[in-house]
Amino acid sequence: MPFYIVILGPPGVGKGTQAKILSETNKLAHISSGDLFRENIKNQTDLGMLAKSLMDKGELVPDDVTIAMIKDRISCPDCEAGAILDGFPRTPAQADALEKMLAEFKGQVDKVPYITAVESVLIERISGRWTCRANGHVYHEKFSPPKEAGKCDIDGSEIYQRDDDKIETVTRRIKVYLEQTAPLVDYYRRRGKLVEIDGTQPVEKVTELLLSALKK
Repeated sequence: MPFYIVILGPPGVGKGTQAKILSETNKLAHISSGDLFRENIKNQTDLGMLAKSLMDKGELVPDDVTIAMIKDRISCPDCEAGAILDGFPRTPAQADALEKMLAEFKGQVDKVPYITAVESVLIERISGRWTCRANGHVYHEKFSPPKEAGKCDIDGSEIYQRDDDKIETVTRRIKVYLEQTAPLVDYYRRRGKLVEIDGTQPVEKVTELLLSALKK
């Protein structure tokens, strides 16, 4: 039977990094809903064009369109063993729809790792990020600063702070995420699938805890 994981965690907690590691370690496809949207829009698929037309009007993309994209992706050969879902579901209604869809593949959501960290740690991680203008190389003023202030080590271009990474925006993003995700966290906790992981620890330790939780 395929093994499906839904990975949850606020911005800056290292969810994307851990999803990639889990994907490689467990030989499971990593499905990021954000990447999936961008890919469908770029490739001008029917679903991508439908989503883009709604987004261009400022409307929300209905759950059934997102589910259809995910279903299309999960039906690919590299998902036969299962997949790690990152960025979807976001609500209990989407979680219900996902369960119905996975049942068609003779599977279900097996585990839901929820990587957590206190707000101050998340703010420090994100608001310290700087990006190079030429090729998007990422630095951190505390954890991985450039050798020369304001300049990318790799291509020499200027490094700058994206609006998304400024402290006011970061604080708002975290608040919105926690408010929106709380019902989903409760949804999976009630079903005994939620595994909380302390994301303030080093990357290797978080990976170790995640792998241990998934084996149980």
